[in-house]
Amino acid sequence: MTRAPAPRGRPATEAPTVRTVLGDIPGDRLGVCDSHDHLFLRTPRLPGEELADSAAAERQLREFAAHGGGGLVQWTPYGMGRHMGALAELSRRTGVHVVAATGLHQAVHYDRQPPADLAELFVEEVSHGVRGAVCGQGPRAGLIKVAGDFHGIGPHARRTMTAAAEAHHATGAPVAVHLELGTGAVEVLDLLCDRLEVPPSSVLLGHLGRCPDVRMQREAARSGAWLVFDGPSRAHHATDWRLLDSLAELAEHGYADRLLLGGDTVTATARNETGVPHVTRALRPRIVRELGAEPARRIFVDNPARAFAAHWKH
Repeated sequence: MTRAPAPRGRPATEAPTVRTVLGDIPGDRLGVCDSHDHLFLRTPRLPGEELADSAAAERQLREFAAHGGGGLVQWTPYGMGRHMGALAELSRRTGVHVVAATGLHQAVHYDRQPPADLAELFVEEVSHGVRGAVCGQGPRAGLIKVAGDFHGIGPHARRTMTAAAEAHHATGAPVAVHLELGTGAVEVLDLLCDRLEVPPSSVLLGHLGRCPDVRMQREAARSGAWLVFDGPSRAHHATDWRLLDSLAELAEHGYADRLLLGGDTVTATARNETGVPHVTRALRPRIVRELGAEPARRIFVDNPARAFAAHWKH
């Protein structure tokens, strides 16, 4: 693999930090964290359901914070209406730490060809600021988002994951993976970790709850990767009715230190029904009741502080 050249960075002895839209912070400053959500998102797959309203996003963040939320990680990648400048302003206004993403989703989410220089794009947006900033240098991304396919990895996914691995080696950024309907975790780990040499501790596997195969979930946890249960979702997914069973089963097998949770609000309808505040208003109290305060603290506070932190190379 030809890796993108790594910018000069901070000494390896320094503690890892989380890269937010307002700058790098120690992980423990994130507080209670929604580890996968969207304040802004646009895709041709969901016409009329765009998340593009800054005022609505601010209301979501303020209610999230009112119920104890301190950090939010937006997984919206390049070309899908990230609104990076608005993210930075909302973080300033609400006091919520926001982590933004570079990366690329599945091809169906774009109505034009993506840039040819994907690894260069990802490195640039992590190290220097997002492309297309309106005034001056844009905020930096703290996460690289890519996506697999249903039970596998097609040519587009392979290309984007290879670029993400190159960018990880150049920057230190974590790599977050959309697993289509919760499938393909083993294939993703084989490509990213075994072949492209991304440490499992820098890989976040999203949507695992959509395929409630506990054996597959345990296998993913044994790899050392992060398991992201990002619901609630609509009733036809298993994210709600199997969420607590999956979390409890994994915690009982000793994997509570690999679990993360987020809301994954991707449509205007979902925002109106539950939205970002649901994570702190409803899900976190329920997990405290069902699993206990210590596992809940790991899922919402301790684990995000480690999962999104890196020894940044620039």
